[in-house]
Amino acid sequence: MEHQPLKSWADSAATLVAVAAGRAPADMVLRGGKVVNVHTREVLDGWQVAISAGRFAYVGPDASHCIGLGTEIIELGGRYLIPGLCDGHMHIESGMLTPAEFASAVIPHGTTTMFTDPHEIANVLGLRGVRLMHDEALMQPISIYTQMPSCAPSAPGLETTGYEIGPDDVAEAMTWPGIIGLGEMMNFPGVVSGSQQMLAEIAATQNAGKTVGGHYASPDLGPDFHAYAAGGPADDHEGTCEADAIARVRQGMRSMMRLGSAWYDVETQITAITEKGLDSRNFILCTDDCHSGTLVNEGHMNRVLRHAIECGCDPLVALQMATINTATHFGLERELGSIAPGRRADLIVTSDLKALPIERVIAHGRTVAEAGEITVICPHLDWPEDARHTVHLGHELSATNFEIKAPEGAKTVTAKVIGVVENQAPTEALKREIPVKQGLLEPEGAVCQIALVERHRGTGEVVNALVEGFGYQGSMAMASTVAHDSHHMIVVGTDRAQMALAANRLAEVGGGVTVWKDGEELALVELPIAGLMSDRPAKEVAAKADQMVAAMGVCGCTLNNAYMQHSLLALVVIPSLRISDLGLVDVTRFELTNLIEDTQ
Repeated sequence: MEHQPLKSWADSAATLVAVAAGRAPADMVLRGGKVVNVHTREVLDGWQVAISAGRFAYVGPDASHCIGLGTEIIELGGRYLIPGLCDGHMHIESGMLTPAEFASAVIPHGTTTMFTDPHEIANVLGLRGVRLMHDEALMQPISIYTQMPSCAPSAPGLETTGYEIGPDDVAEAMTWPGIIGLGEMMNFPGVVSGSQQMLAEIAATQNAGKTVGGHYASPDLGPDFHAYAAGGPADDHEGTCEADAIARVRQGMRSMMRLGSAWYDVETQITAITEKGLDSRNFILCTDDCHSGTLVNEGHMNRVLRHAIECGCDPLVALQMATINTATHFGLERELGSIAPGRRADLIVTSDLKALPIERVIAHGRTVAEAGEITVICPHLDWPEDARHTVHLGHELSATNFEIKAPEGAKTVTAKVIGVVENQAPTEALKREIPVKQGLLEPEGAVCQIALVERHRGTGEVVNALVEGFGYQGSMAMASTVAHDSHHMIVVGTDRAQMALAANRLAEVGGGVTVWKDGEELALVELPIAGLMSDRPAKEVAAKADQMVAAMGVCGCTLNNAYMQHSLLALVVIPSLRISDLGLVDVTRFELTNLIEDTQ
């Protein structure tokens, strides 16, 4: 059965009133269970729920008067009814999937609402790419709201994107039906310095009555942080410790605590609630970035919710942070996020509030998943051909493109090295002594090469630098056209010839991720849509992603979710050291910096 647009509460009110009063039969009644009320933080044993027109009509002790001919009755057998889960901040492209396939992956895990920021595709295809994501999102059987990307490029002057986003684009997007607000304002230095463009984008959002997303990726909680809060961002997901979470809520922002494939920031911040006793209403759980392997094998918001509970959070408090708190933040408390009259009929049937098995998922009043299997169709957009041909290198690359020349006469150099930090978005700015052989830097041991290959305009330009932390050994290379946020191509390797093979392979297939060792390709994940996504089924993409992770292990990498670390090495808005198509970037100072510091 195809998804039909849900009527508004106002347009459905007559039907809902008739059902609740017993004058008309409900479409569905759930009875014999326990309703978790996130408004009051209590479990209502024996309460029953009647659904009509895709919305909750009656929530009370006895729904027998709502039952008539054709009413579907679901016997719960003492199980719990909890609201469908909401992801307050995430990027669909990070799942390597289109909105349709992402939805099909997370629906069985109980996610019924997502607030998505498609700034990945905005960097590749601009406003048109955002519209394509927005349109496919609205086709789905769950609620997917789109935040208009704010920063493409994320750091003007430090990177070059395929397209740029400006205030006029933001103002136009605010008129689209599925736009809920402005995506994370990553250019926090711009806001702090009073950038007219950044403030104009925020103003266009506020004037439209929508929510401004935040992204303050700095440990400095002094005047700059306060200036950023004064600029208008209403939330922030970049906190990594308790002090970060507290600082944000004290400024009237929502603290979004994330558990993604590589971000483990819930445990270090949730103590603001569990130990400091702060009001949990201003805290929200989210994923930010999850790749397909995590979605298929581990879960989505249910994974975050379980983790928060394991970290000592009361299950009902944790549930509020994944439902009603999120809805309230986006001005949708009267539309979703709870099991209450008039709201969208999104709920989960589960037998345990801690282990959280997802036994049935109902969205917009119909069963969309049962026993871990999706039961509805997630419609696909017909993606245009030009969106499938976005990798332009300009020429075939060779090993010489990845050479790093040393100053004349040098035998060793002191060089800056990007240090990967496991399970964290920030990197370290390291300094290492690098041998020089025949006039070229030849890193050894833990240090290997990293290159940023321009792929939007076919310039043929390659920026080379150094990275440490992956643990690669032998002759290998890994390349990806997922390279947040400008999404050029990141190549990491121990051998320049392998790096060229990997880069050329991605140009051949139109984008994705590839791993090479000793002249052979060990794994390939094709991502032909914008070089970011596949429209193949989530399980198929996840299987290839698992093969990719295994191939990284064969090459010596033992980091948890190292692919996510790889894809973020060009993210020039998170400290400390990053690479871009313009050079090596010192993100603590927001300026380009030299690779080589000293020679001997």
